[in-house]
Amino acid sequence: MENRTPLVEMSNISISFGGIHAVDDASIDLFPGEVVALLGHNGAGKSTLIKILSGAYRRDAGTIRVNGEDVDISNPRDAKRYGIETIYQTLALADNVDAAANLFLGRELRTPWGTLDDVAMESETRKVMGRLNPRFQRFKEPVMKLSGGQRQSVAIARAIHFNARILIMDEPTAALGPQETAQVSELVLQLKNDGIGIFLISHDIHDVFDLADRVVVMKNGQVVGTARTGDVSQDEVLGMIILGKCPPGAVPGPGALKIAA
Repeated sequence: MENRTPLVEMSNISISFGGIHAVDDASIDLFPGEVVALLGHNGAGKSTLIKILSGAYRRDAGTIRVNGEDVDISNPRDAKRYGIETIYQTLALADNVDAAANLFLGRELRTPWGTLDDVAMESETRKVMGRLNPRFQRFKEPVMKLSGGQRQSVAIARAIHFNARILIMDEPTAALGPQETAQVSELVLQLKNDGIGIFLISHDIHDVFDLADRVVVMKNGQVVGTARTGDVSQDEVLGMIILGKCPPGAVPGPGALKIAA
């Protein structure tokens, strides 16, 4: 994997708010078809780091590369231009309209006469859903009537229809039951098969081990360590989160607990 070009490389990223280092010299990367989970307590810096990638915050220091090229991401429009989309926990869907209207919200297709082209929008929605979630059939219903897993499908479909290659998923299975969680897991696997890279922010360690290829643990704004999920146990990852202790199977970062010999 190291011989390939990462979809994203964030190197030595720092940002401060009022003199407090929210993110301090953090480096992470993501490859095509890979899920990287970001873990840490509230305030560890993971959400702030990802908000820098999504254009919500502007970094004080460090570099961001997309497909090997330095990029400047100053706002969410810049992020979208580089194929970076965020699926927030709240999903940001318009509850009172159907899947197609949500997919094209703010980017509606129009007929030559200037009216909404509902037929074309539904056709495109069926195409992208057919690839992402073939079992989805509730195209005519307002999304408020859909299950949590189906709503995730709509939010993800909207991102990938507009050529996202890098997805940021914020707590994608929060408040979902086991069946819906399994549905989201299937969606993630489908995205991986399509070569899309995913940053997964989650508090659910079981979720992480089911879905992620690698974990990055942050504490006090710094990266404690990075590990492949097959090389560490759940208990070892908890030790990274709580104590900042980096196990043998992980690559330590600047935030790793320094243990005296």
